[in-house]
Amino acid sequence: MKKFINSVDSMLAESLDGFAAAHADIVTLGAERKFVRRSQPNREKVALVSGGGSGHEPLHAGFVGKGMLDAACPGQIFTSPTPDQIVEAATAVGGKPGVLFIVKNYAGDRMNFEMAAEVFEGPAASVVTNDDVAVDKSTYSEGRRGVAGTLVVEKIVGAAAEKGLDLNGCVDLATTVNARTRSIGVALTSCTVPAAGTPTFSLGEHEMEMGVGIHGEPGRRRVTLTSAVDIAEQMVGAIISDFESKVSGPALLLVNGFGGTPSLELYLMYNAAARLLRKQGIAVSRSLVGPYVTSLEMAGCSITVTMLDDKLTALWDDPVHTAALRW
Repeated sequence: MKKFINSVDSMLAESLDGFAAAHADIVTLGAERKFVRRSQPNREKVALVSGGGSGHEPLHAGFVGKGMLDAACPGQIFTSPTPDQIVEAATAVGGKPGVLFIVKNYAGDRMNFEMAAEVFEGPAASVVTNDDVAVDKSTYSEGRRGVAGTLVVEKIVGAAAEKGLDLNGCVDLATTVNARTRSIGVALTSCTVPAAGTPTFSLGEHEMEMGVGIHGEPGRRRVTLTSAVDIAEQMVGAIISDFESKVSGPALLLVNGFGGTPSLELYLMYNAAARLLRKQGIAVSRSLVGPYVTSLEMAGCSITVTMLDDKLTALWDDPVHTAALRW
């Protein structure tokens, strides 16, 4: 696999330097590149701090800015950030209203964010995202994985925090959004972690992995590659059937690319998914399409559905200004 790289050891540091330089009006790097924070922190509101392994860009650093995250901690590729990174990030942006940690449901992320929350000197709370309907257990987590739905939680709660919602309110809102969100992914190829130099897994020319995780974890099953409509039917069907009761009404549809799939194909998948949701009585009132929660250069995509109400819709629509998301 060919990559733009100078050294495996310096790859993350050089990328972070480039990211901070390109978006200096929005973000600033913390000491020793342990975190990315807003260039102008607002300590009069609840601060949102998230993070995870690198390789999923723009998640999370790309979502630092007004209306979303206050800081993000990038771990090494597919590796959780360390507790000291998280504590330093929270200290840099947190004020009297407190800090909310938004944590994806992976064992390493949960352990390190829990340790950081215990050490952090200030009001703090944590919310764990677990929107992936593909599997209940995996090598990387206990229970469902937190995947692209994490973006939805960060955006909606970020808007509410910007408006002055207190820490307990932010926790309740994040819990509500997570409970209304379902995701599932499909991989057409593997990705290659630079340090490994070889693909994480192998797929035959006519195979796909249904329910793949964002680190290449196995999904529900390995099946024969089929048409985009058939793939969308399997994905939307898994999402709809996972809700505890029949759902209807407005929804956000996020079709997320894993890094190696062109927009041409992502919009094709969006078209198929939106049609299928309409047949189920779900009206797509808000949408987002693009590579937002990636897995290096993996070809494939995920579909995320969040059931909305007037309050959540208004918070989604509120202004946001980050490197990767802005309106």
